[in-house]
Amino acid sequence: MAITGIGVVAPGGVGTKEFWSLLTEGRTATRAISLFDATRFRSRIAAEADFDPHHEGLTPQEVRRMDRAAQFAVVAAREAVSDSGLEAAGALGAAGPDPYRVGVTVGSAVGATTSLDTEYRVVSDGGAKWHVDYTYAVPHLFDHFVPSSFAAEVAWAVGAQGPASVVSTGCTSGLDAVGHAVELIREGSADIMVAGATDAPISPITVACFDAIKATSPRNDDPEHASRPFDRTRNGFVLGEGSALFVLEELSLAHRRGAHVYAEIVGFASRCNAYHMTGLRPDGREMAEAIRVALDEARLPVTAVDYINAHGSGTKQNDRHETAAFKRALGEHARATPISSIKSMVGHSLGAIGSLEIAASALAIEHGVVPPTANLHEPDPECDLDYTPLVAREQRVEVVLSVGSGFGGFQSAMVLAREGLERGTW
Repeated sequence: MAITGIGVVAPGGVGTKEFWSLLTEGRTATRAISLFDATRFRSRIAAEADFDPHHEGLTPQEVRRMDRAAQFAVVAAREAVSDSGLEAAGALGAAGPDPYRVGVTVGSAVGATTSLDTEYRVVSDGGAKWHVDYTYAVPHLFDHFVPSSFAAEVAWAVGAQGPASVVSTGCTSGLDAVGHAVELIREGSADIMVAGATDAPISPITVACFDAIKATSPRNDDPEHASRPFDRTRNGFVLGEGSALFVLEELSLAHRRGAHVYAEIVGFASRCNAYHMTGLRPDGREMAEAIRVALDEARLPVTAVDYINAHGSGTKQNDRHETAAFKRALGEHARATPISSIKSMVGHSLGAIGSLEIAASALAIEHGVVPPTANLHEPDPECDLDYTPLVAREQRVEVVLSVGSGFGGFQSAMVLAREGLERGTW
């Protein structure tokens, strides 16, 4: 399945070009939270997107109607469609394919959390009233309660009238939504899918939840260096926000219309550990199984993997679990494969991060560059693989494995390959 368009809203800049520049330069976008007063919280840092919806072309009515995460998704979707050449060719209009054959799939872990948090404070008078006064709520409050509104907004923005859905599987939502979109095309339900994920979770309720389980870093005095995946001194992830949307289509269709192909999605699998809401087995068996099945679907041997885009959240448990999974799935090749975590630079945007990592994976193939893991100064002896510390690495990248791990035990793996890469049964 070909990726022919990419759209990104991320910390550090709006747009795919800005996103890739930040990653390859090893810059971090983590800072003190400015979206609300976070002084009473344990973790007061995040990777915020410098996002002005009006500057990005949203109308005052769209801004009033849509949650921040929906705004991200619409802006990213418009960039992806334009980047794919569909917009210029009129492909979503009278001159292009049937709009009923164009679908949308959006992943999100926490939906319209920002708007729900804001509206609750309004209707409850800052939490003072148990019996809230609904008359103070915005007229579009229902849209904030149903994450399906995200898919509807994207569909309206791009003129898609085919299947539209939201996938919510926690922190693997961004991978799973794209995997679902690929299957919809393969089964014949759509010709083109606009797919990806979005989340804007930097709100008091989200920060409080992660504070309660001590999952986020309390390194408030040094936010720029707080996200430290695979580092011995890591002490939790840094919350982020953002969105990445893609135009997906069969490679033959992309060739017929002369579209640029960033990469092909050639394998995908997901598993659940059926074990614990937040805990992970130390042997990484479930993630390793997802990797094995994704590579089998791709018809590629483990030795074909040139780069692994890790989940790399920066928690003690995850990074050890993931290291074990890579060793179990790839064997000795795990030690010869560069790996990195972009969460070190753009934080952990929950459901959105999987799609941002797909974007990074496709761009790694496109440009022949492996992004670094920022802030990795003291490697953890238990995380003893090549985690590409500090500086990006130029090399030819033919195949990328991107993985995700989420609360609830979700484990997902996706394989991307350079267009036309020869594959077989191994």
